[in-house]
Amino acid sequence: MTAQYKKIFSILLKISIVIFAFWFIYVKLIANNDLKKFVSLLNSMPKAQIWTIISTVVGLMLLNWGLEAVKWKRLIKQVEPISLWLSIESVFCGLTWAVFTPNRIGEYGGRVFFLSPKRRIVGVVAMTVGQIGQLVLTNVFGAIAVTVFIYRFTPIDYRLFLAVCAISVGFCLSFIIFFFNIRWLNGILLSIRFTRKYKKFYSILARYKKRELLRILLFCLARYLVFSTQYYIMFEWLIPELHILDVMMLVSILFFVQSSLPSLDLFDVGIRSFTASYFFGFVTSNIVAVIAVTASIWFINLIIPAILGSYFVFKLKFFGSSQRT
Repeated sequence: MTAQYKKIFSILLKISIVIFAFWFIYVKLIANNDLKKFVSLLNSMPKAQIWTIISTVVGLMLLNWGLEAVKWKRLIKQVEPISLWLSIESVFCGLTWAVFTPNRIGEYGGRVFFLSPKRRIVGVVAMTVGQIGQLVLTNVFGAIAVTVFIYRFTPIDYRLFLAVCAISVGFCLSFIIFFFNIRWLNGILLSIRFTRKYKKFYSILARYKKRELLRILLFCLARYLVFSTQYYIMFEWLIPELHILDVMMLVSILFFVQSSLPSLDLFDVGIRSFTASYFFGFVTSNIVAVIAVTASIWFINLIIPAILGSYFVFKLKFFGSSQRT
């Protein structure tokens, strides 16, 4: 393929990605009754209060993805050092790809195409380390929250509950131990003849030392606290009678269930709404507000960043490095 054809193909591909993403977003928003419920709830509230709350939650969204950009910069320095701004561009670009791909797999492509071509596959492995870190916290806090939920809302024999606690502890420890020894995965892959020939792509796993993995996990924890705070602010605003501990417990369960189910980002809102309405139904009868909160945070955390990221799609270079100084 000549340079001219590569350029034309690259432009057409970028336009296609953006059009496809916007079409998916448009179709989903038009049919989203949960967001309409949220808007109807706002009609009876003071405008100043609305702007204050929504601006705060949007600000936390920017902080959330900013932390993810810093985390991505740290992860990828083992492969190819990049600037913080380039990391921010790649994170938001990845979110545009994520909205129309199963399990957000497109997010990998949106990020790694900002790297040099020969380092892109290794970049996928580096990104996976960060995703595993986020998954560890989601599962650990989720398992703890489920255990507390069972204790509070499920009549259960104490011996059976002790077994649940033991399973929960074992579940949490297995994730934590695996993450801090992720180099084991490198050793396992090296022991398999078929995968041994691809060691140049996954050998990066051996470079992550425990101290670096702890730093990555702390960024994951900061992100977890940020988007948990978003939920707390919205629930405190719309359902003030809820106790903060109940909100934190149920939000952790919501994240846990959501991470366990395969889906598209755009159809995630249905899963979130169903899960939230079921579990929050144990502590409040205001299910309309619960669904409205879930839909609004879905929109703020995923749809708005995906729209912003469409600008950075046009900065990709599919056939060469997008590195900029």
